[in-house]
Amino acid sequence: MGEFGVFALFGLEESPQRLLGDEGPRLVSVAIPPKVQQVVLFSSGPWGERTCVNADLYDAHRTPITIGKLTPYNRCLSWEQWEEETWTNGATLTVTLEGGHMAEDNRPEPALILAVKDHTPKHAAAPLAPQELNCKKKRKRATAGELDMGKDAGLVEEEVENTCPNSSLEQTAPSRKVQRHAKGRQKLFLGRGNAAKSQGAALPSGPSGRWGQMLCPIDAQTAILIGGQGARMQFCKDPLWKLCTEDLSWVPAETLAQGPTPEARIGHTAVYDPDSDRIFVFGGSKNKKWFNDVHILDTQTWKWTMVEAQGKVPPLAYHSCSLFRGELFVLGGVYPRPHPEPDGCSDSLYIFDPQRSIWYQPIVIGDAPPPRSGHSACVMPQGKIYVFGGWDTPVCYNDMFVLDLGLMEFSAVQTRGRSPAPRCWHGNAVISATKFLIHGGYNGNNSLSDAFVFDTETNMWTEVTLPQLSLARAGHSIVAMETASGHDAEAQQADKTLLVFGGGDNEGAFYADVTVVAVKELLALL
Repeated sequence: MGEFGVFALFGLEESPQRLLGDEGPRLVSVAIPPKVQQVVLFSSGPWGERTCVNADLYDAHRTPITIGKLTPYNRCLSWEQWEEETWTNGATLTVTLEGGHMAEDNRPEPALILAVKDHTPKHAAAPLAPQELNCKKKRKRATAGELDMGKDAGLVEEEVENTCPNSSLEQTAPSRKVQRHAKGRQKLFLGRGNAAKSQGAALPSGPSGRWGQMLCPIDAQTAILIGGQGARMQFCKDPLWKLCTEDLSWVPAETLAQGPTPEARIGHTAVYDPDSDRIFVFGGSKNKKWFNDVHILDTQTWKWTMVEAQGKVPPLAYHSCSLFRGELFVLGGVYPRPHPEPDGCSDSLYIFDPQRSIWYQPIVIGDAPPPRSGHSACVMPQGKIYVFGGWDTPVCYNDMFVLDLGLMEFSAVQTRGRSPAPRCWHGNAVISATKFLIHGGYNGNNSLSDAFVFDTETNMWTEVTLPQLSLARAGHSIVAMETASGHDAEAQQADKTLLVFGGGDNEGAFYADVTVVAVKELLALL
């Protein structure tokens, strides 16, 4: 297979140039020639003990344009000038090799290399096909003949997502940009206060701004962030993070997980099962590609596996997925239809049994909700799932349905009080044994900033106002963290903490902040 190397293609007419390898520097900066409009970075050869290759693209002012990472499971990255609106003639690509046998504290300082010609592979890569400069920008997957590097040089397809509440491509949120630098080798679970340091090297401050991600609490101090899509409708190149809730510090974790990682996507769901210590990722879409696969992340071994499931479930995105007694209840979502029909919304309920690795459709009676996607589903301790809102183009909903999991019976809920306006892609979280929160979302025109609490005992909506929930967001995550140490059930509910992460404002801004809300503050407003 040959020795390990990291190569770059600068432009469509050039041969691959070697940047890093077993010998020589492990930190290289390359000034991109002004005429270059496309850069492809890929690895060749066995990875061995190497963990990742960090890639940072900077403009002339050393402001990060985009970030990326090569791993043993994701061995190619590409950038295109027309997709990176701030690309200038002074752009610089910095590449850092992590892991291996070289001592981390003996790394040399980066050398600026204007033209690297010390080595090229025996089989030069064929130039990538030119792409039209239009609003539907795509990065096509290279064939084996185009790179002729075997399985070590697979290109990852990056395309524009078909549905997004943040439709503007012109604006970004400069204050939210991630300052990312070379970092030392890192363990996944660091001690308290150490998440921002590793052998004296600077770490990224946190994930890039995004919407449509999933945030899964796995214990009282830890949540795992999976996926998302950011500015200019690009799928996030930093898809997996660990959040330490004690000090709200982030640890990049995508390179630390073994096994085949899920392909980039949006509209997926991720649910944590505390009994098995596993996170289940299902479905989603990527442009015209739709998924119905199940990926499992074991949080004890930190290993990905893909399930070979029996039974049939359609490809779905923007569905809801609820865990009850070890099974996953998937409701609604968008599914693909043959061209030229528009994609449709589902009203079906599917159940995945992880013990038998099988999908099945239960017999459900009662008044089921109409087809929808982008809705919320809250599992309450009484064994009921409350379904709120969502959309089925061109209609947004604000109705409520409940599924009794004992009787497998749907019924419409006649609510009291002032109901939230119709919306989809809102955040939601269970805040007590009888109450859940709805916040923000998208009404078809604008993102929303209001918040409501629903009481399942009285079927009453109550609007609540807190400064922490005043920012308009859609496609964000809200999770409830268990923080109480006592045994009193009521005290434990009141001591819960809500974490709000990410989302977008439908004007081109994407957020990467973490907002903390004490549940007792919310309950005090009722």
